[in-house]
This record gives sequence, structure tokens and C-alpha cells, in this order.
Amino acid sequence: MSAAESPAAAPQTPWLTDDQQRIWRSWLSASSRVPARLGHQLQQDSGLSLQDYEVLVTLNEAPGGSCRITELATMLEWERSRMSHHLNRMDKRGLIRRYACPDDGRAQLVELTDNGHVALEKAAPGHVNAVRSVLFDALSDRDAAELGRITALIAAHLDNQSCTLSGKG
Repeated sequence: MSAAESPAAAPQTPWLTDDQQRIWRSWLSASSRVPARLGHQLQQDSGLSLQDYEVLVTLNEAPGGSCRITELATMLEWERSRMSHHLNRMDKRGLIRRYACPDDGRAQLVELTDNGHVALEKAAPGHVNAVRSVLFDALSDRDAAELGRITALIAAHLDNQSCTLSGKG
């Protein structure tokens, strides 16, 4: 290993400041506890997981009520295999239906079944109340607007990084 390759020759890591460390740890705590609480509420009230709910909502909002499995995986930022396994479980429970794409026999489409629509309609009110309780009840209107602004900045930054890392940017 040359001197240029040695760890000692690497640039100094810019460590987080005390404030950044505090914010980061608070973010980690909240970003794991919020989905855990919402998932618990959904499971208890409707038998759905948070991931089930995400799939149901995304399909419900998709044009025509269906989409390609690869597109669904992209929208939810799941790996294709994870999506496929999860959809198999949801299919067995009668929440979704998979079928061959009419214009591309290699692709599969997925759509909500009537049972999936009913499950979503039953779960949504309790989920909305839980989101309000877990997140928005702790914030003033001004705080909520600021959180919206900050999370939009982070999402845009992540989108930009994805484009840069994939060579699209």
C-alpha cells in the first residue's frame, strides 16, 4: 500500500458539531419511532402493516388503479425482490391482484382488489388520526410548515444525489 492509499493520508473527517450530533440523534429516534407507532396502530386496528398501507395507498392513487410492479417498487423505493415477496403475501390475503401486462408479456401489473379497497377505506381514518396524534399534535402550524419545508429540502437533496449517483444528473 502506498502512502497515498494509507488511512493516515486520507483527509480529515469533518465530524458533526455537538448541535448536529444532537439533531442527528433526535432525527434517528423520531424517524424510527414514528413508523413503529403508525405500524402498531395499523396492525392493531386493521391487520395491515405500514408497508401494506403504503402499497394500498400508492395503488389507489395510481392512474387507472394499477401499475407495473417495477414502477411500484420504484415509487416506494423498494428493491424489486422485496416488492415481489410483499405482493405475494398481499395477493394471498386478497388485497391485490397481479396479472400480465397486455402490451408486454414480460411485465406484470398489480391492482387493488375490492377487498383491498375495503381494507384501505377501513384503515384510513384510524391511520390519519394516528398520524395527527404522533406527528402533528406536537407541532404548531408554524412548526408543521417548517417541517414541511425542511423535509422537502431533504427529499430534493436525496433526489439530486440519486441522479448524480446513477449518472442522470
